[in-house]
Order: sequence, then structure tokens, then C-alpha cells
Amino acid sequence: MVLDSIDVVVIGAGAAGITAARQAAECGKRVLVIEKRSHIGGHCYDRLDENGIYIHQYGPHIFHTKNRRVWDFLSRFTEWHYYQHRVLGLIDGRLVPIPFNLHSLEALFPKSRQAGLERKLIDTFGFGSRVPIRTLKASDDDELKELSEFIYEKVFLHYTAKQWGVDPEAVDPSVSDRVPVVLSRDDRYFADPFQGIPRAGYTAMFSAMADHPSIHLLLQCDGRDLIRLEAGTIFLEGRPFSGEVIYTGPVDELFASCEGPLPYRSLDIRFEAMDVDRYQEAAVVNYPNNYDFTRITEFKQFQLSPPLGRSVVCREYPCGYEKGRNNPYYVIKNGDTEALFGRYKALADGYSNLHLLGRLAEYRYYDMDKVMESALGLVSSLFMR
Repeated sequence: MVLDSIDVVVIGAGAAGITAARQAAECGKRVLVIEKRSHIGGHCYDRLDENGIYIHQYGPHIFHTKNRRVWDFLSRFTEWHYYQHRVLGLIDGRLVPIPFNLHSLEALFPKSRQAGLERKLIDTFGFGSRVPIRTLKASDDDELKELSEFIYEKVFLHYTAKQWGVDPEAVDPSVSDRVPVVLSRDDRYFADPFQGIPRAGYTAMFSAMADHPSIHLLLQCDGRDLIRLEAGTIFLEGRPFSGEVIYTGPVDELFASCEGPLPYRSLDIRFEAMDVDRYQEAAVVNYPNNYDFTRITEFKQFQLSPPLGRSVVCREYPCGYEKGRNNPYYVIKNGDTEALFGRYKALADGYSNLHLLGRLAEYRYYDMDKVMESALGLVSSLFMR
């Protein structure tokens, strides 16, 4: 593929970029995908290790969605292991379901209080409700307020402080809302109707998505070395480019941090292999109040037929992002960062054929299915009018 023949440039070959590239190719466009890493898949990248275990190199990813369009789209490129994710948390010396649910209540409270608290919760919010902790904390009932303070301290407070490195009250409320209190005995972490993990791994799924005659992958190349933004015009290899450019990387880096750097949180992920069939009771165990890591993931529990005799786990140590030393994982949302992102968004809006897509480019939290939904929607709006 020569540069003169390109209709669309996608910078970044993660979930957002590969989904957008495939959709654009199926709209009859010729697509160049530029990725600075040596692999595709972004933070969803996985690999089969020497033990026959699929390792999620950048931490665990479980696909879940309510969106039938996204599920059907991905199902063209993979068979699924219909995995239902369950998480345990170490609280007061016991492993209990996370999100906190009625089983968690039974495990942590004396029998003399269980029935009354359960009845009040269900009468107030309804059986099966998924109640944000801030909603529970706003209760006027003394017993429910006491319960909310217990859950907040044991499940959210210290975990959030470790994860974000700040006072939990300074964290955007949407973060805590992602892990509600569940008023049922459904121990699944997600309630979405479509859940699973690609049977041959995420990397294989994304490779199948990129396998199209109109998609050309350029790995180990920083897209910002090929693209130049100047006075409303995008230049590709020094020549004006009138096609569409979809950018999925950190938005501040696209503009050389001219307004100042946007902050991110990162992770120090440490792997350990061991001679055991199974290391822990669930694929993921959270440690909200103990240790300086937040969770341990045992990868073989994600597989349909894992090998015996060996296992691999990773521990996640949250840390600050330092450009060139580690990877940006999570955006840090507050009034100041929203204002700073707004200035970068205004710069991007000065280029009619530049489109920001994904967690880092749009400076927002995205579940995997939501970023794919956005990618499909963006490309459809550009080429299927």
C-alpha cells in the first residue's frame, strides 16, 4: 500500500484502532494502521506462554456487553469461552464476593443482624438492584448508613487510595459507581447478557480483524513521526492529507503537550509462575485493605482447558505514570484535568478530518465494549451516511 492510496490513517492498534480500521475497510476504504509497539491489541494483548497459559500482558481483560451489535461483530473473528467473571475480596480475613452482595453480607455480619439489614436494603432499593455506594451512603436510615460506612471503608476506601494515589473523596464519583452494592446472591462481577473471553486469545481475535486486503499494519512506528498538524491541515509524510485520521493515543502527546501534560495512573504488573494446579479460589482476588498491591490474577482460570501442574499469577501495584518509563492506564478526572483536556479537544477540533477515539484520546474511562461501540459508530458516521 502506497501512501497516496490511503483513505484512512488509524494511529494505534488497540481495541479502538483495530475496530475502527476493520469497519472502515468494510466500508470500502484503504486503511493504514500505525502502532508504535511491536504487537497489536494495545492493553488487551495476550500471549501463550511456555506453560500453555494465555497471559494477559497488561492485566486481566474480560469482555462483557449489553450491545448485541458489538457482540455479533466480534463473534465474526473469534470463538468464545463463555466465561462468567467472579471476583473475591479479602475483607476482615475472609474471602467474600466483590461487588459486595447478600452473600458478602452473610459472611461478614452476625446472623442477628443479617436478616434485618437484608430486608431494609431490599425494601429501600428493590431486590436485584445495583446500588452505587454514594447512594447507599446518602441513606437517612441509621442502620443502612452504618452499613454503607462499613462497605465504603472495607471495599472502596483503601483500594481506591492505592489505585489512584489520592484521597478517595477526590476521585470522580463515576469510578466508585462502577462497582455497586448488589442486592442479590448473583456472584458474577458483570451482569451483562454477553460475556466471554476469546477462546484463542485477544491477540488472535484482533489479528483476524486486521486480516483484510485493505488494511495495512505498520508496527514499531510512532504515528506522530509520520503525521504533522499545522494550521488546520494534516500532513502525512510531509504532504497534505485529506483523508480521515483516527487517533487513539494520549491526546496531550499528539500536540507535544503544548498545554501541559495530562496526568495518568499506571500499573507495575509483576508475574510469578509456580508449580501448582491452582493458586487461588477465583481468577481475580482483590486486596482492598492488605498489602500494597490491589489484586492478584490467576490467568489459567480464564481458559477453557488449562494445563495442569503449572500456574501463573500477576500482582498489580498502582503507580504514577512517567512518560518513557511505563504505560498510561487510567485517566485522572477532576475539574482541572477536564479543563486541560478541553483545551486539547479544542485544538483537535481545529482539524476537520482528525477524530479522537478511545480512553487516552478522549480522556475518559471506557469499558472495552464501549470503545468498540464508539469505533463502529464513528466510522459509520463518516462513511455510511
